[in-house]
Amino acid sequence: MLKTKRHTITARTTEARSLMLRPYRVLVTLLFAGLLAGCGNSPNPQAASKGGGKKGFQRGSMTVSVAVAKAEVRDVPVYLQGLGSVEAFNTVVVKSRLDGQLVEIHFKEGQEVQKGDLLAVVDPRPYEVSLHQTEATLFKDQAALNDAKLNFQRFQDLYKQGVIPRQQFDTQKSLMDQLEGAVRADQANIDNVKLNLVYTRITAPVSGRIGLRQVDIGNMVHASDPNGLLVITQLHPIAVVFTLPEDNLPSVAQHMRKIPLQVDAYSRDDQTKLATGKLLTIDNQIDPSTGTGKLKAVFTNAERALWPNQFVNVHLLLEVRKNSLVVPAAAIQRGPQGTYVYTVKPDKTAEMRKVAIGLSEGNLTTLASGLQPGEMVVTDGQDKLQPGSKVEIRGGQAPRPNGAQQAETEPGQ
Repeated sequence: MLKTKRHTITARTTEARSLMLRPYRVLVTLLFAGLLAGCGNSPNPQAASKGGGKKGFQRGSMTVSVAVAKAEVRDVPVYLQGLGSVEAFNTVVVKSRLDGQLVEIHFKEGQEVQKGDLLAVVDPRPYEVSLHQTEATLFKDQAALNDAKLNFQRFQDLYKQGVIPRQQFDTQKSLMDQLEGAVRADQANIDNVKLNLVYTRITAPVSGRIGLRQVDIGNMVHASDPNGLLVITQLHPIAVVFTLPEDNLPSVAQHMRKIPLQVDAYSRDDQTKLATGKLLTIDNQIDPSTGTGKLKAVFTNAERALWPNQFVNVHLLLEVRKNSLVVPAAAIQRGPQGTYVYTVKPDKTAEMRKVAIGLSEGNLTTLASGLQPGEMVVTDGQDKLQPGSKVEIRGGQAPRPNGAQQAETEPGQ
């Protein structure tokens, strides 16, 4: 009973304190709300100077800075691009055609040689000795043949007189024929040894550039050596083999029958033009695994810009479309309404214009319809535009009416 009374007294005391503090809480709340209201309604002279609060920032009333370019009529080249590698017209591994010691070298690494130039010499002395031996054998067999011929003439007279039988006469004739065959074989051996002597002098089979030397002077060389003495590569003219999608091959073949097609070889990054050549042929089959066909182009390569096995980007000039209306590719916009561009009218307002695209080549796009030559199109800043927006052209250019001519002046004039 005593505890219950104590709890009741404590609750009443707490309630009385809460009632006493309530007016102070309300006063603090009102003061805080007043401070917030004063901060929110503080005047902003900058906003007022820009013309009317939120309405002053509407996109339609903003002046948008844009870059523009003029729609022009020009000839547009149509290129097909592919990946290719450079191949030498001739690559020859020069080997010795006989066995022997390498005694002379008459070339330097990286040297340009012509067909027939002397490159190296294999020791010819063993083959000179062999030539003397075969010539001696020929001399001996010729002497025996001369004796057999004289005996054959004697036996022929004796046979006519009936002194010797027919068998002895025929045997002498056969012996004479055998010795004549031996003489011919000796002559063939002499020709073979002379040919080997020619082979001791190794000459260039084609014109080209010598690579790194494979064998040093003094080494024994053999006809069966796999690496050979050196490699000669023909660098001019030189070929490039590249691939194109199979869908492009009929068009290439059609244009190829009319005129020779120009081919440009570019560096690995597709930025530097290395050489210009002509399309030689199209391969006779398509690779089914990739759906591409191989093509071969020929380059004079007078400046040695192309090297065998080099990777290149190939640009095949298929045709040139005359008098095409072109604009920068950056001007083309795509949206739910289709393909369009923003044009700048003479009053410096933007207009959205639907266009039909022909083809894109590099940073240019041809248009089939939608624009007239000389109209200005926006190439940068389209994301801030809408039809009717005021624009400010960067660089001091001004839009001109269709067909009007305006002289371009240099800065400061």
